[in-house]
Amino acid sequence: MYGGDAKGRTGSRRQAGGWKAWRSLVIPAEHGGWGFLLEPLLLGLLVAPSWAAFLLGLSTFTAFLLRHPLKLVLVDRRRRLDSPRTQRARAVIIALVAISGACFLGAVWLAGLAFVFPFVLAIPFGAVYLYYDLTKPGRTLQAELTGPLSLAFGASSMAIMDGWALLTSLALWAALGLRSVPSVLYVRARIRLDRGRNPNIYWPIVTHVLALVAAGALISVGLLPALAIVSYTVLLARALWFLSPQRPIVQIKTIGFVELAMGLFLVATLAIGYTL
Repeated sequence: MYGGDAKGRTGSRRQAGGWKAWRSLVIPAEHGGWGFLLEPLLLGLLVAPSWAAFLLGLSTFTAFLLRHPLKLVLVDRRRRLDSPRTQRARAVIIALVAISGACFLGAVWLAGLAFVFPFVLAIPFGAVYLYYDLTKPGRTLQAELTGPLSLAFGASSMAIMDGWALLTSLALWAALGLRSVPSVLYVRARIRLDRGRNPNIYWPIVTHVLALVAAGALISVGLLPALAIVSYTVLLARALWFLSPQRPIVQIKTIGFVELAMGLFLVATLAIGYTL
């Protein structure tokens, strides 16, 4: 792979350094998880801002970036390669672990250990996500469902840092989960429809309806602001329209941008609702 003619060796040397080579190790070409990462961090910082929450958000962000270089190292290990890319990836992993760990310890120093409990709850979701993401080829449903659920606990931890009760703080995780699970099923069905396949659109619609009902129940007992119902209604309407035969056919990246907007809309309605 790294041998060959002079032209190949020149290309390898050019690839071995430079900012682009390092950036490609940190930022993956596929950005589907960015919305599910940013939503809990942004929500937590908006409804329960603090320096400890900022450090926890930075720790979570850098830990999220570990996924790509770690995956590259594991792939190269299975191929029995130790290329310059492998060595750079290991260096990136060490740097990200150091930054994430330092920020996490700073959050503990500022806020104590109470906020760690939601992270304990996130461990099973995170473990399933890492197993399927790092060992299985392609985008598995298991990884796409559990990844957002593990990240969503960050908002609950930030709320606990701000003095929220445990049940109220976990409602933030529930609110994000009620958005992520139906949305993952919707996007998978939508992409298959646009590619001319015949997916089951029953479950995406049903889960959106259940999310709307569950959000209404949380609102009725005072765990979520009433304004949140608007977002889940919009999410359901989006699924009904874009899974219908009358839907417009768009590029996959457009679907991604729309979903990012949907997530930010939910965060905005929750943040505004908590301030009213």
